[in-house]
This record gives sequence, C-alpha cells and structure tokens, in this order.
Amino acid sequence: MMSTLLAGIQQLAARGNVRVSAHGFDELANDDISFGEVLGGLPMAVIVEEYQDYHKGPCVLLFQLLDDGGPVHALWGLAKNAPDMVTLITAYRPDPEKWSPDFLRRKPK
Repeated sequence: MMSTLLAGIQQLAARGNVRVSAHGFDELANDDISFGEVLGGLPMAVIVEEYQDYHKGPCVLLFQLLDDGGPVHALWGLAKNAPDMVTLITAYRPDPEKWSPDFLRRKPK
C-alpha cells in the first residue's frame, strides 16, 4: 500500500517542485551520487522508515536503486514552511554492516 506522504512527494517531484538541502548536496558529493539518479529513482522507491512527526515537517527514508543497480537511501521531506516543495534532505550509500541484506531494516546494535 502506498503511503500518502510518499505519493505526495512523488507528485511534487513529478511537477518539478524539488530542492536539495545544503546537507543533501554535501552527502551526494561525498558518496559520488548524482541528484538526477536519485530523482529518477523516486517513482520506484520503497519506504524504509516514515517520520510523520519530524519537527521540521514529515519525511520518509526511501530505498532506491542507482543507474548501476547500487543501493541508495534517500531522505525526502516536506518542510513545514514550504509544503508545496519536496526537499531531498540527504542521500547516501547504506552501510551493509548496519542494514539487512535488502537494506530495508536496521541491524540491531
């Protein structure tokens, strides 16, 4: 079942109402991930965790695949002060030591 939050994020992104946080730009560069790949993978994304009550606005951590088939986690959100714009908060290559083999569940500490 599709989350209402994810559906809203995907609709805004499809309309081009997208921005990237400063932290997001840094993380994309650190992990050599292209924003275009993350944006392009959004329609097929799978929810990892949803944070409806995040203090800056609701956001969702998604599992996506890059063009080369590599895994990426992307945190997309709707800021309280700009609900008509979706923000890529961060994106990174998940650490296999910290995640299940499918990258959908955190391993216990």
